[in-house]
Amino acid sequence: MSEMAVGLLGLGLLIILFMTGIELAFAMLVVGFLGFGYLVTFSAASNLLVKDFFDTFTSYGFTVIPLFVLMGQVASNSDVAKRLYMAAHKFVGHIPGGLAMTTVVGATLFKAMCGSTLATAATFAGIAIPEMDRFHYDKRLSTGVVASVGTLGMLIPPSIVLIIFGIVVEQSIGRLFLAGIIPGLIIALFFIFIIYGWVRINPQIAPMAQKVAMHDRLRALPEFVWVGVIFLVIMGGLMFGFFSPTEAGTMGTIGVFLLALTHKGLTFKKVIQAFDGSLKTACMTLILIYGSVVLGHFLAITEIPFKAADWITALPIPRSMVMVCIILVYLIGGSFIDDLAFMILATPIFYPAVIKLGYDPIWFGIMIGITIMIGVIIPPVAICVFVVKNITGVPFGTIYRGVLPFLLSLFACALLLFLFPGIATFLPDMIMGS
Repeated sequence: MSEMAVGLLGLGLLIILFMTGIELAFAMLVVGFLGFGYLVTFSAASNLLVKDFFDTFTSYGFTVIPLFVLMGQVASNSDVAKRLYMAAHKFVGHIPGGLAMTTVVGATLFKAMCGSTLATAATFAGIAIPEMDRFHYDKRLSTGVVASVGTLGMLIPPSIVLIIFGIVVEQSIGRLFLAGIIPGLIIALFFIFIIYGWVRINPQIAPMAQKVAMHDRLRALPEFVWVGVIFLVIMGGLMFGFFSPTEAGTMGTIGVFLLALTHKGLTFKKVIQAFDGSLKTACMTLILIYGSVVLGHFLAITEIPFKAADWITALPIPRSMVMVCIILVYLIGGSFIDDLAFMILATPIFYPAVIKLGYDPIWFGIMIGITIMIGVIIPPVAICVFVVKNITGVPFGTIYRGVLPFLLSLFACALLLFLFPGIATFLPDMIMGS
């Protein structure tokens, strides 16, 4: 049997294993081990398992993952998010749909400290939805906006998705962070426009709150300032080479920890919860990377990624249509498999084709980020919708109807980015050079 045939058989086995309910990380490990053992020797495959495990869990570069996860967990388990939400509320709460807009503004600022989509959705489900209920907001709007704003963490740094993408394809995490800022802010702005238009059409869904006095607004400004300082320290250090991504994660975690202590919103119990949550998330992510590395060694022997790249680039259709097809594969695959796991699985296969087609790898990372944003709020694996449903008890149908208008924003931004790639590449090229 040829190496190519063994590779295709291995990918088929991978799909079968996943359909049995086994975690994708372990499915990749099994297929990678068996395939490598069959094509080389099982002794070599055993050595590969041990070596890749050691390399993955002792790699200095991968320490950036638990550090940024811990940073988000500290912010999520303290009262930082609540204070940000209340501060934003004082500025826009009196506008029609203001509480929903407050949720977008608060979540966007919170994302500057928390790269976890689930943490953001869970945090604002517990903070924003009760507040909107108090003012008799329609459940479709309140739950829909909370489920949607959680996705902003895919683009706005420090994004765990962009960190992992940078590690997988060996691209600068600093450039990816910079590339995600403008598209992330555009999506947040689109969300606000959607809320404003929805409320203008049907004012009953979002009664107005009272206007807050100017001196109360000014007193809330420090909440934004400290978040801005932490964000600038992280991004400035990365952009100008003062420290590595791992050191940036350390500085960010220390900054958020000190901010939470200053607010006296971080108890010993919450610190333990933050460490527990970050350890679980980091281990899950590193095991996914470990599985993809083992599978990658097997696929490298079969040369499937490179042959797939040759086949894709030789298709008699415009390269833009080829890219659309690749993005659709990510979208469909992420609808049945966890989006992050599917990205780790699919990127080594499609990345060579994307580069051969002449696309910018940083732009591709942002496009994949938006694709994953769509994937986490559409069925069947709409993880953000599940989080909001579990916390609020609101039926899935109501949340999905609320999410639908915000999906238009994601598709609109994806289209803009596709037509004007400079939206993503402008900042990194200007600040860090092309």
